[in-house]
Amino acid sequence: MYDYREEWKQKISGEISKLLNNGTLNEPSTTVSPEQVVVEIPPSPSMGDLGFPMFGFAKLLRKGPPQIAQMVAAGLPGTAAIGPYVNIHLDRGEVARNILREILGQDSSRNENGPSVGQNGPSVGRPNTLRGSRIMVEFSGPNTNKPLHLGHLRNDALGESISRILLACGADVRRVNIINDRGIHICKSMLAYGEHGEGKTPESAGVKSDHFVGDWYVRFNQDFKEEAGALEREKGLSKKEAEAQTPLLLRAQELLRKWEAGDSETVALWKKMTAWAIDGWKETYKRTGVSFDKYDFESDNWLLGKEEVLKGLEKGIFYREADGAIAVDLSAEKLDKKILLRSDGTSIYITQDFGIAINRHKDWPFDRLIYVVGAEQQYHFKVLFLLLQKLGFSWAKNLCHLSYGMVNLPEGKMKSREGTIVDADDLIDSLRGMALEEIRGKEREEAVGSPEEAAEKIAVGALHYFLLQVSPSRDILFDPKESLSFNGNTGPYLQYMGARISSLLRKASERNAAEETTGEPCFELLTHDAEWELAKTLGDYNNAVAAAAEAMDPSLLAAYLYELAKSFSRFYHDCPVLSADGPDLTEARLALSKAVLVVLKDALHLVCIPFLEVM
Repeated sequence: MYDYREEWKQKISGEISKLLNNGTLNEPSTTVSPEQVVVEIPPSPSMGDLGFPMFGFAKLLRKGPPQIAQMVAAGLPGTAAIGPYVNIHLDRGEVARNILREILGQDSSRNENGPSVGQNGPSVGRPNTLRGSRIMVEFSGPNTNKPLHLGHLRNDALGESISRILLACGADVRRVNIINDRGIHICKSMLAYGEHGEGKTPESAGVKSDHFVGDWYVRFNQDFKEEAGALEREKGLSKKEAEAQTPLLLRAQELLRKWEAGDSETVALWKKMTAWAIDGWKETYKRTGVSFDKYDFESDNWLLGKEEVLKGLEKGIFYREADGAIAVDLSAEKLDKKILLRSDGTSIYITQDFGIAINRHKDWPFDRLIYVVGAEQQYHFKVLFLLLQKLGFSWAKNLCHLSYGMVNLPEGKMKSREGTIVDADDLIDSLRGMALEEIRGKEREEAVGSPEEAAEKIAVGALHYFLLQVSPSRDILFDPKESLSFNGNTGPYLQYMGARISSLLRKASERNAAEETTGEPCFELLTHDAEWELAKTLGDYNNAVAAAAEAMDPSLLAAYLYELAKSFSRFYHDCPVLSADGPDLTEARLALSKAVLVVLKDALHLVCIPFLEVM
């Protein structure tokens, strides 16, 4: 995409290279690259649109920055030396024409379902900074004993948005989901259903299938509390002692042993309940626009990695403790000792992760693997990445943990054992209901076509924008009412801006239905301050996408979207479009508005916000 900053960085670097090659230092081969040139925005518009400080070239040219600025400006028409800076007043019409030509010329590659990402050839919002790279993104990672919750929604939004952004930068991306489908917590749901389910199914109970499974997990913990409390009272045990001795927990542990031994009846129950959980999640994933290229299952991988640990023991990377356990001492790396195999030879979680990562690279040799996992697992991934490197896997240096903070509602921290989990479906339903009330309150039912469908898209947009507008590392207090506001920095505000532009373009189309427009709009007429700021913001889109990909931070793109929407709002207020001073100016401003819509739709897709033509 046309980048006026890069264009002038090349001109400045070329002029400095000429100064070097004219005999100043008798080093005719010396050149300065555009990357060495710093660009800034002058403190006052009267000083120019761009400023280039010359401090970095003083040593190279053996002259003072003000003198260098004078020499560079003398060789570049349209520039001025102001102290140590070379300042430029850009040709507004020319820059606007170059930006809008490219955006509007690429509009044919878009469709209602979002942009065609990862395509060959440059296009708007496709910086191609990652072309040729293969990146795997692991995200979601739910447990098959309960439905998705608010924490998963942030994880999913981050994973899906980052995947789309990486694709937009030219990478070949593979989305994977690791399903946690084994362990004592899974057996708790199985036990409760086996003992009390009476053959019920999600269909017969009229309950979404993952919620049906989650209800049995809640039932187990309710019964478990009662049993433990009774033991405390009757036998005078401590809470910890009572919980360890509850018959219910002992039966769940026995069920886990049966599963690991391959007991047919236990495995059949496990498969049935696992399928119910996954089927329910897929409905939620579809609802929120999240997709995966591959599902990995802990049950297929829990024995992996043991062989690699034994190899590390033979090489002296790991050591055996007195009780037979295999461990590694990471004190030299300022980390703790880590057990890798228990004394009885069984694997632990990190051992399993060895095997999964190794198999993934064998199956799909990636250049980078990004784990989207909560901040509480930072230590785990530090150790995992370090040990894989110690085991000799060179690709391990390109493993990355995209850490994110917790999400809470104003009512407090999420809890699942008591059945008070902030359920994903319930939260979206609540947001949809609030959005539907807003639509009906403004009597917009007929205008939007399907109020329920519009409310659903507003709910998902509100949720995703709220979750993605802040840096992943920060904790979030999710306020449903605030997220649904149609004013300010929210998803619905961005959706409304898209609908507003769509309405403007429809009105223009209806007005000019009988007229034929030939030739290119007169972009040179777009010289008003509001038009100029909007055109420059459009020109920054490629850089915003590239920056979000490099930082693995969708909030950078969310911030760009908000600035674009605000910039259009100022333009719309200050620059009449349909009632502009003459048809040529109207046509140019309509073209500018259409370019905003193209970029807005594209960027909304990258941050997982549905587009609405009418609100």
